[in-house]
Amino acid sequence: MFFAQIIQDAWNKQAKWLILLRPLSCLYGLGASLNHQLYQMGFKSVYTAPVPVMVIGNITVGGSGKTPLLIQLIKFLTQRQVKVGVISRGYGSQGPFPAMANLDSRPEQVGDEPCLIVQSTGVPMAVGPDRKAAIELLLSQHELDLIISDDGLQHWALARQIEWIVLDLNRGLGNEKLLPEGYLRESKSRLETGTVIEHGLQPHSTLNMHLQAGQPYLLNPSENISTLFNQQDEFYAVVGIGFPQRFYKTLESIGIKEFQCHEFPDHHDYEIEDLQFDDQNPIITTEKDAVKILPLLKQYPDFSVEIWVVPVEAILSEDCYQLLETQLKQLGVSLSQEI
Repeated sequence: MFFAQIIQDAWNKQAKWLILLRPLSCLYGLGASLNHQLYQMGFKSVYTAPVPVMVIGNITVGGSGKTPLLIQLIKFLTQRQVKVGVISRGYGSQGPFPAMANLDSRPEQVGDEPCLIVQSTGVPMAVGPDRKAAIELLLSQHELDLIISDDGLQHWALARQIEWIVLDLNRGLGNEKLLPEGYLRESKSRLETGTVIEHGLQPHSTLNMHLQAGQPYLLNPSENISTLFNQQDEFYAVVGIGFPQRFYKTLESIGIKEFQCHEFPDHHDYEIEDLQFDDQNPIITTEKDAVKILPLLKQYPDFSVEIWVVPVEAILSEDCYQLLETQLKQLGVSLSQEI
């Protein structure tokens, strides 16, 4: 975990010493290319699901805004009477797999992002590194029109009919190098093969999105903790996501200026010590982190520091919705008129 934090900081700062990792990046690129060719040539089998599959992913390691986008699309499709299900690898979770994620699932079982997605939408969702097994489990319990794969852009064992690639304009592509010299999973030419959704307030494309922060809410309300949010407080910003700088900008956008940054690696497994400081100043965090922090608070009911959560919503351009409707109609999936 310590090395993961060091290299993540180096990527964000585009540290010059990363060039020492170039030989490893070359090996990574060769391996990834060979793996893809083996699937293309039929030496490795590709699973085609009986219903259309849409992959939402990115070519970078770390956060890009993919999960809020996925949640927004689920809400939109459900409103338009499309029966949608979701699969996810469940990064960092223990299983057993495949597993259905539900409101009672714990992050250590299915992953933090699946827990957040299900809590936000109630969508049928199956988790596991074997996408075929996850889809088969999902379809054994639900009749679906469409399956969305949360990430899996580089998982060539799964055939897909639609690819949406989220490109965070604030973070960009860094030094444009492959892992581990840079944070690219694939070269930037991959952006030419799928639908690119630009994430930023000043996009170049009509296919774009941005995140809008909502009113912070208290994660641990009690008789001993105030339920009134005061943006003038001094906060401890506790965050374990791929690109924490985005969260800090979100805090500034809602008027929070005084906060100390406490960063952890993406998908961090929190311990109570991570939330303990020398004073009683409130903590503020993301919804993704809150999914993992809440079970911890249940183990320590006497924890008395306020923990505020900042919800975010993906705001998509109208062209995104129009394109999605066109893509789905081409696959025989019709959307009803908006209610």
